[in-house]
Amino acid sequence: MMRQYAGSEHVCGDPKDPELTAVHQQLIVFAHELGQLYHVERSRSTELQRILESLQDMYLATMRSLAHMIEAKDQTTRGHLDRTQALGVALARRIDPALADRPEIGYGFFLHDIGKVGIPEHILCKEGPLTNEEWEIVRTHPALGAKIVAPIRFLGDAALVIRHHHEWFDGGGYPDGLGGAAIPLAARVFAVADSFDAMTNDRPYRNALPRKRALEEIQEGSGTQFDPDVVEAFVRMSEEEPSPFWSAMGLPYPDGSDADLPRFDGNGSDSDLARTG
Repeated sequence: MMRQYAGSEHVCGDPKDPELTAVHQQLIVFAHELGQLYHVERSRSTELQRILESLQDMYLATMRSLAHMIEAKDQTTRGHLDRTQALGVALARRIDPALADRPEIGYGFFLHDIGKVGIPEHILCKEGPLTNEEWEIVRTHPALGAKIVAPIRFLGDAALVIRHHHEWFDGGGYPDGLGGAAIPLAARVFAVADSFDAMTNDRPYRNALPRKRALEEIQEGSGTQFDPDVVEAFVRMSEEEPSPFWSAMGLPYPDGSDADLPRFDGNGSDSDLARTG
């Protein structure tokens, strides 16, 4: 008789064993229920994501409506929000592509003046110089705007752009008097785009400047109002981009007819470069 040694063959148990069959059936049921639970949770997650996206769209629509309402108060700033957002993103892409790809940065560019909802209309649309008291009121709009958007968490760093887009590279801006690298990069980028658009479009207190003259003003502000690296990138972009780009932005092509136009002297008057849109 041949002796069978333990372990000489693999024994899985008797397939006809009723206990094994019951366990097998229970595992099948468990796997089925687990699959159902997964699909339910996945559907629930998808629904929650849809609700979240809907809420985000609603918040953005509300913010955009507020921004457009502010813009509509002054006919001379019509299109400023769209132009500066497009110009700011294009400039950011040259300096830091990853920064330009962040949606909240574009939101911040578009909503930069949202705080002007708290500025009286007779000040916002005043023709001619502002008084010192009026100027102090206008200067509250960045902090107010940041406060408005701060509770909307998905807007993230948009609040930083809104709060700091009027800071100066030399520390002479507002509301916090930040300088150099302490100013968020997105705000340093947008400061150039915002000022350029303001200079190249009519305002109640002055006429538009030709592009060539405005570029000179931006360059003169390098190291004082503006980050020199951002200015360099902006000037290079203006030279390398074809003129249709500037036309699409609503920006005038340089014509050299700027000899009698007012210069921006930075003193808080109606010719102040800081009085941007």
